[in-house]
Amino acid sequence: MKRNLVLTLVLALVLSSAVMAAAAPKSVMVTDVGGLGDQSFNDAAWRGLGRAKDELGAEIGVVESSMMTDYEPNLSNLAESGADLIWAVGFLMTDAVENIAPMYPDIKFGLIDAVVDEPNVLSFTFKDNEASYLAGVFAALWSETGKIGFIGGMDVPVIERFEAGFRAGVMDTNPDAQILIGYAGNFNDPGKGKELALTQYNQGADIIYHAAGATGLGLIEAARDTGKFAIGVDSDQTVVDPKHVVASMLKKVDNAVFYGVEALVNDEFVATHLELGLAEGGVGLAYSSGVEIPTSIKEAVDAANDAIVAGDIVVPATRAEL
Repeated sequence: MKRNLVLTLVLALVLSSAVMAAAAPKSVMVTDVGGLGDQSFNDAAWRGLGRAKDELGAEIGVVESSMMTDYEPNLSNLAESGADLIWAVGFLMTDAVENIAPMYPDIKFGLIDAVVDEPNVLSFTFKDNEASYLAGVFAALWSETGKIGFIGGMDVPVIERFEAGFRAGVMDTNPDAQILIGYAGNFNDPGKGKELALTQYNQGADIIYHAAGATGLGLIEAARDTGKFAIGVDSDQTVVDPKHVVASMLKKVDNAVFYGVEALVNDEFVATHLELGLAEGGVGLAYSSGVEIPTSIKEAVDAANDAIVAGDIVVPATRAEL
């Protein structure tokens, strides 16, 4: 009798372990060419997977892309490896997901910053223009010269949203401000980012906002070298240099990634498109703790935030709308 009880307990433990193992999905990501260490977009997605590991017990992994031609083979190799949910981080992977996802209908895919209409793809886009508007309000009130810079990675629709929203926020706050615009042509060239930033600082800008991934790390270096200021993007980049990165536009890619894994764990994964803005808590603005941010600036940003959420301010997403 005692032996049967022991066997029953052992069997129960084995079955329980098997159920737990089956409940822990394998969720992995493919970075865009900016790679990990950009302290911005890709790192935000990786934080989301880290949280999924800690809170949901998910098995996680990452493959970094050196060039755009890596996207399809990286996605395909991860699909062949038996991953349950594969994240494609960045709009540059749209075509790769469109080509690979139909080849693996039993595997789930998550796409950040673009939309692919396939029955196994969950797509997230963000209202980057809304939080960029807040960054524009901040920059216009922070600037003492009235000259404000913007540095983009590639001149594509996603980054155009950042530019349009930022310019609108600046112009609504200080119509006399001069906005300097520069594009690096890529997201992984800090040297080019520093060069563009130094040019704008030399032209009189005293604060620059970037939407350029790892290229934007060059802006932060330039701000440090010149004693001027920067506004970070995607992750909270104020922690990189609290004295010079005085604010940061937050694009909560980490929350999107965690949501997708959690939905998979709870058997609630739906192939759909979710767009996240200020009202949905998908974007926002963070302030540095290393400098004193005037209360008047915070109050102006809060007022703009509330007006956007209420629909009283409709933020342009393109230069044409601007």
